[in-house]
Amino acid sequence: MSDILAVFRRELSGYFATPIAYVFLIIFVMLSGLFTFYVGNLYERGIADLQPFFIYVPWLFLVLVPAIAMRLWSEERRTGTIELLLTLPSATWAAVGGKWLAGLVFVAVALACTVPLWITVNYLGEPDNGVIAVSYLGALALAGVYLAIGGCMSALTSNQVIAFVLGVAACFIFVTAGTPIVLDGLREIAPEPVVEAMAALSAITHYDGLQRGLIDLPAVVWTLSMTAFWLFATGVTVELKKGA
Repeated sequence: MSDILAVFRRELSGYFATPIAYVFLIIFVMLSGLFTFYVGNLYERGIADLQPFFIYVPWLFLVLVPAIAMRLWSEERRTGTIELLLTLPSATWAAVGGKWLAGLVFVAVALACTVPLWITVNYLGEPDNGVIAVSYLGALALAGVYLAIGGCMSALTSNQVIAFVLGVAACFIFVTAGTPIVLDGLREIAPEPVVEAMAALSAITHYDGLQRGLIDLPAVVWTLSMTAFWLFATGVTVELKKGA
């Protein structure tokens, strides 16, 4: 645990050591407001809630979270600091956990910057704040899955641009797998059990319930299993790269 915390502190401070983190936060807040008030037509709907924001969160994260994750391992390989990092006892798994946790806290900071949206809808009406709180929790859980996937893609290459593209592509697959257009097309060529299995892998399938304030067991299991799988895959990839 001490090794994980050491990596966590190192990574989190690294995010704020350059202006990139602040640019990211500003862009995220601006896009959040844009999608909530204009694309989501908050005022035209006449309902004081944050559903327009949370509907677009998976698509915002689709680009922004891989942008955070792309540097997790690629930068270490490019600068040659990965060898030093992995000399610590239990280094690989501590580094995987610490890097992922730092990225998750950074995303949590980004979500916290959108709290003025929450305050605004409370000023405009009487929203269900319990639903909004669960939706924020669901958004953070979704970001954790994206970060685990993006971290694994980052471990595959020393090029951050390639890591970003791979991360976006992998997350895109898991987002769109549960959309009607994909499932309807799959029904034309595959039996229903295959369609249901595809839907069960989709982030949208499980996130939809969370954005309505429902914490159900399938969503929890999906989040934990997906995060654990991709963190494990990251550790295996780093070990293989280390031995190569």
